[in-house]
Amino acid sequence: MIKFAFRKNKDVHVMRKDIHPENYRLVAFKDMSNDDVFLTKSTANTKETLEVDGVQYPLVKLEISRTSHPFYTGKSKLIDTAGRIDKFKNKYAKFKK
Repeated sequence: MIKFAFRKNKDVHVMRKDIHPENYRLVAFKDMSNDDVFLTKSTANTKETLEVDGVQYPLVKLEISRTSHPFYTGKSKLIDTAGRIDKFKNKYAKFKK
């Protein structure tokens, strides 16, 4: 079901006020696996910034994006950014006989 943010007011559709976020701005998203950076509008909260073409933007770090995801690139690779495989092996090594 699709809901619209309109109210009928004397046969004129008026957009409702105070429903949109106020911190909607350009944000830099950085793919940490290949250092690709792209700018898009977002309300994501972040304390870090990144300079792109001489302008400071809020920075959101990503582990994977469209430029590194195997579905979009057609390349299959294993990314173990936090040592998850080693943590799993160490955790369950005591059950191994």
